[in-house]
Amino acid sequence: MADKFFGLTDTGKVRANNEDTFIVQTALNGRYILASVIDGVGGYSGGEIAAALARDSIIDYFSKEGTDITNMMGEALIMTNEKIYRHKLEVKEHESMACVLTLAVIDIENNEFYYIHVGDTRLYLLRDGSLVKLTKDQSFVGFLEDSGRLTEEAAMTHPKRNEINKALGFSRTVENDKDYFETGHSPFLPGDMLLLCSDGLTDMVNKQDITEIVSSEASLEEMASQLISAANAKGGKDNITAVLVKNDKPFQAQHVTKPVLNAKKKVIIAEVAELTPIIESEKIIHQEEPMRRKGSFAMTLLSIICLALLASSIYLLWELGRRKEKVDEQQVEVPGSAKTESEQKFIEALATVQGDTLILNDSIYSKPILISDTLHIEKDTLYILARGKIVLKRDSTYKGPALSIALGSKRIVLNGLVFDGFEVAIESRSKGLKLEGVQFLNCRVPLQFQFSLPSDNYMNGSLNEFFLRSDSLALPIQN
Repeated sequence: MADKFFGLTDTGKVRANNEDTFIVQTALNGRYILASVIDGVGGYSGGEIAAALARDSIIDYFSKEGTDITNMMGEALIMTNEKIYRHKLEVKEHESMACVLTLAVIDIENNEFYYIHVGDTRLYLLRDGSLVKLTKDQSFVGFLEDSGRLTEEAAMTHPKRNEINKALGFSRTVENDKDYFETGHSPFLPGDMLLLCSDGLTDMVNKQDITEIVSSEASLEEMASQLISAANAKGGKDNITAVLVKNDKPFQAQHVTKPVLNAKKKVIIAEVAELTPIIESEKIIHQEEPMRRKGSFAMTLLSIICLALLASSIYLLWELGRRKEKVDEQQVEVPGSAKTESEQKFIEALATVQGDTLILNDSIYSKPILISDTLHIEKDTLYILARGKIVLKRDSTYKGPALSIALGSKRIVLNGLVFDGFEVAIESRSKGLKLEGVQFLNCRVPLQFQFSLPSDNYMNGSLNEFFLRSDSLALPIQN
């Protein structure tokens, strides 16, 4: 099935052994495609063993039945982590071994995929010629690059680029840390492609060159070979692995539904349809019957006048119906009376996000998202990451805040968003809010903390003391 998925790994030009491995096959009775890239860590033999243990463990787990894919992925990685950690305790020379991996489970039938990630392997989505990185590198250099503090070129040559913060085998209690794994869920449309790869590719080949290769008309097998050749041409300093999965279903033509006419307009059309045969029959009678009788000219003239009056009446009724329909359409299009498609899409994304990460791609939100009502964030933990320039813009009739962070939210991170034109851009009742590269344009109050004080007691102290002790008062914070 190389037309739907294909994987390839290579030792590279410097390493003596290959600590990378991969999975790409059908799973769960052929209903899903299982795709993973695994990069071993820990020396000549340890890394290979950790990667092999992970591969076998994941394949074995997904040979069983299950329905909740997100839970299954998490359980598979927890079980894999336990196997690697046990092996480290049993074999002392492998005590430093671990592995990083990205796992995707693709549901081609329903046009969607799920993923889970730990470490610095990567998952990319190609859609309409745009390549979007979905996973975050769990490393110091990866954090600097993802937050915009380091360019891709600088990250590729940074001396600490291979120092990772998380991996399978580092700790035995990963199940107690719900933030240890990065998870996500996204549509997978006809024509979309997923690329899973190890850092042996992305440390050598930049995103633009990767995009050119995977956007070509080549087969998946040829693309994988070209990616590995490109990495080797740049030095091949590490093992290189690439897995490609494509939704090769044909694009579905969108059929436009004909608008339903209002009842009044239907009646008018029905009247015209009923009158037309009568008018035509009268014409035929007048054409076939000779005007021999006296006064036939007067009768003909009277008939013409009647037809003219009838036609005028029909036209007036039609015009009145058309004008009413136009007024109705204008009333529907009043700004602020209904949510735009992009705003509704953003609301649905917030409501249905799987895990703790919501990625907003500029390929989907190419235009500013007009905000006509407050968007409430009530999750305990949420990381909203903008890939590209994502602008939240105030609707002309709206006066409230764009986002409202609930008191119970412990950690909310906003990365790369732009707020434009709000009286209050963000209203937060939680002190667990973190901003990364967020921009405020024409916002009178970019960020407003709200915390409440008891109304039935006397209070003593400064605002600073209240701010440190409680969740209180409306406190505008300017740029």
